[in-house]
Amino acid sequence: MTDPRKLPQILYIEDSDEARSLVRRLLSHKYVVLEAIDPLNGLQLAEETQPSLILVDYSLPHMTGNEAATRLKKMLPDTPIVIVSGDLSVGARERALAAGAVGFISKPIDADFIEQVDAYLDGKVEILEDAEKSLQAYQQELVERLEGNIRQLSTTVEKNKHLLQQNERMFSMLERRHKLLETAARVGQMVTSILAIDDLLKHTVNIICSEFNLYYSGIFLVSEDEEWAVLRAGYAAAGRKMMSENYRLHVDEKSMIGNSIIKQQAQIALDVAGEESRFMNPFLPNTRSEMALPLIVQSQVTSLQAMADQIAIAINNAQLMFKLEAATAEIVRTKTFEAIATATGEAIHWVGNKAAPIPGSIKRVREDMLYILALAAQFVPNDSDAENASLTGAVQTVREEAQAMNIDLDQVLADMSAMKKNRLQALVSVESLMEDLEIAENSAVTILSIKEGLIGPARQRNDAVVSLSEMIADTVANMGLPDGVVELEWAADMPNAFVDARQVEQVFNNLIKNSWEAMAKTSAPKIYVSGMRDSNPKFVLVSVKDNGPGIPKEIQEKIWVSFFTTKGGSGGTGLGLSSVMQIVNQHGGSISLESEVGKGAMFSVRLPVEKKFKTSQV
Repeated sequence: MTDPRKLPQILYIEDSDEARSLVRRLLSHKYVVLEAIDPLNGLQLAEETQPSLILVDYSLPHMTGNEAATRLKKMLPDTPIVIVSGDLSVGARERALAAGAVGFISKPIDADFIEQVDAYLDGKVEILEDAEKSLQAYQQELVERLEGNIRQLSTTVEKNKHLLQQNERMFSMLERRHKLLETAARVGQMVTSILAIDDLLKHTVNIICSEFNLYYSGIFLVSEDEEWAVLRAGYAAAGRKMMSENYRLHVDEKSMIGNSIIKQQAQIALDVAGEESRFMNPFLPNTRSEMALPLIVQSQVTSLQAMADQIAIAINNAQLMFKLEAATAEIVRTKTFEAIATATGEAIHWVGNKAAPIPGSIKRVREDMLYILALAAQFVPNDSDAENASLTGAVQTVREEAQAMNIDLDQVLADMSAMKKNRLQALVSVESLMEDLEIAENSAVTILSIKEGLIGPARQRNDAVVSLSEMIADTVANMGLPDGVVELEWAADMPNAFVDARQVEQVFNNLIKNSWEAMAKTSAPKIYVSGMRDSNPKFVLVSVKDNGPGIPKEIQEKIWVSFFTTKGGSGGTGLGLSSVMQIVNQHGGSISLESEVGKGAMFSVRLPVEKKFKTSQV
């Protein structure tokens, strides 16, 4: 019986249970089949297991199979990657090969599947004829996907901006209402101490206009025969003029004042031009809005009215509070979307910087290829030598395809002949050509790596009871660090955590990896990981400490910001600690940093503990 440990390992990244089951059934008799249900898990599993072959489905959550192939090719350059796809459209195979795959298997999977897998394991590599065109098509596919995500997010942001404007109007209305209530209370306090009726009325109209910023106010008292409303106090010059002429109005429905007295109800006209009962006062020609309020002095009515007013105020305050809480919640959501929009803007800027070298590199590669093709087209093998027949055909194909594309290889060769020797040698340098290709590849792969840092915290959580000591021990074992670098210490009473295992594993993987990379120049690097029950019994505390160079005070706040990195051009995306903080915060925990230059750094992570449910008997 064959030892399973000696069988080749094949990793299949596919989110369909049925497809994974079929591939497992077809291949498991001669291979060890590893499975991942999404690209992120697949990337990590590939890095940990180093499989002999990787099969990647094209339609995957969060990123396409082509994008996953590009990332995998950078991680495992010697491992063949094959795209498995039901997309049979023109260019699908070519884009897959441009993304870094060595082959393309069409769905549905049939009886030839095993033979195809065997062939790729034996070294089969499909030829990409027009590599530049396919690479451009693949890059365009990436750009369109990014643009689609940005458009969707921009639409959401615009929607929430509109909502924020509505909330601002509501807050403005509430603020105005609050000021009016404060002003009304202040007016009441000012007039209660005045006992002389004439002084009281005069001061009242002055205070009302001053506090409420009104054009005019006046107080009418009903005559003893109840037929007239007599003006007893009026504001400013208009009020004094009317008082001097003993201004009065009939108590009838022909004026808002009379109507208010008869009905004992407030009369309000926001636009007096359309009010039939409005009396055209020649002393107040600029009046646009008007309100008449009855002043009722009857003990029973006053008591009931006061009670009703208090009840109305209480109900209104409750309604305003409900609206205020709802508005606050909407503002929080709006601010969240604004933060996402800001992060997206930073991402676009960051991606733009990383993408900047690609056009220049591709342009130089295109020029280098022209020079090399011109040289190759001059190769004329001996036609009598049968062994060179295939070479002769290849040279002829180069000439014909160049002519079909209107490329004058003879002119290119003439231009090269006119160049100086040093210049010509530089143009046909294979090293320079490969360097430009590597620049383009590194830029593309770095851009793709942004997805992994952004998607992690947004993945749906599945919280469960997790032993952090076991999880972190397994994480360290799978990282491949030198023996003795990491020391683990767990308190006897350390409780289990209640978290999403996949996300929290990413937290400690990032922290330990950052510590290790920070100690690249440390002579005896050590990482100390310890766990215990936190002083708050609802949390478990895990610390990751190193003896590296430490983190300067001036950047300790910046390290949590997306796209901030201290790794320069060594490949850091600046998303590691940002995603760590988001994951910990989303779990209701916290993370803190203690560090001094030259004395290492310690990250302390607090996570909620396993919930204990008590039962009782009745």
